[in-house]
Amino acid sequence: MTRLADDIKLWGRELGFSDIGITDTDLSHAEEYHQKWVEKGFHGEMDYMAKHGTKRTRPAELIPNTIRIISARLDYLPAKAKDSWQVMNDGEQAFISRYTLGRDYHKVARHKLQKLCDKIQQATQRVEYRVFTDSAPVLEVALAEKSGLGWRGKHTLLINKDHGSWFFLGEIYTNLPLPIDKPATNHCGTCNACIDICPTNAITAPYEVDARRCISYLTIELKNSIPVEFRPLIGNRVYGCDDCQLTCPWNKFAETTQEEDFQVRHGLDDISLVECFSWTENEFKQKMVGSAIYRIGYEQWLRNIAIGLGNAPSKPEVISALKARKVNTSDLIKEHIDWALAQHVASI
Repeated sequence: MTRLADDIKLWGRELGFSDIGITDTDLSHAEEYHQKWVEKGFHGEMDYMAKHGTKRTRPAELIPNTIRIISARLDYLPAKAKDSWQVMNDGEQAFISRYTLGRDYHKVARHKLQKLCDKIQQATQRVEYRVFTDSAPVLEVALAEKSGLGWRGKHTLLINKDHGSWFFLGEIYTNLPLPIDKPATNHCGTCNACIDICPTNAITAPYEVDARRCISYLTIELKNSIPVEFRPLIGNRVYGCDDCQLTCPWNKFAETTQEEDFQVRHGLDDISLVECFSWTENEFKQKMVGSAIYRIGYEQWLRNIAIGLGNAPSKPEVISALKARKVNTSDLIKEHIDWALAQHVASI
């Protein structure tokens, strides 16, 4: 098993993973925290965070016979993306979280994990496994921390001392009694940079995020109207938010991805709000097919951009774009357009 564990880590790196760690299934330390988080209602409308009971914190209840978790880390930061702060400081541009500038990570990471499982299966016929990439009730950060891939930062994302936090996580649940790795130690210290910079004060305490206030939740998970109180704070962030990672001092060690699928597509790292807002539904589908952004759908995309345009400089092209889109559109989009136009009332 020791040799197999070493081989798994080698094969993982050969497949493009940045790191592989192995741990057991004991998440008792994380179960109480997760339950209290849900009880506070911090999961918002993400019902899937609560409905699976203890399957999320007890892996063997989700997949019987599981005794080990193989956690994988996959860098995603594209090398040639325009500087994030430059985009956010230009109110006419649309800021899109850097993890979605390329192809959908669910498919890319899952494909690599399956290839890794194929190699494991060739080495031992005794293996039972199940692959996950943010696709089931899995406490991926807690498992990755236990497996030594990094520690849970105050913003609740995983941080690696040598590689920052710009990476995806994936898991393999297995019945193999592999040797486990040492858990990572925490190195956040007294730093509160992520807490201080959060535009909506979503990090309510160190290591605790109220998703209902988080821009990533508001622009991706929330399907209905975005609360008015958060709209000015969203700025031009039309899909996700990277502020807490951009300010984290550990990301000075982050490495750009070598994965071609995560490189920028369709110029999404440097695109104007007006241009995004002008897309037809077919154009949205054509450009976003194969992207994680496709999942939110056209209506939610327009809702988010309407808010960005409401926060944009009061220019004729901005106001014209908003007025033009009010014709033959849904009540949800109209509501956000009306709010956006109200922000430019002096210029109308």
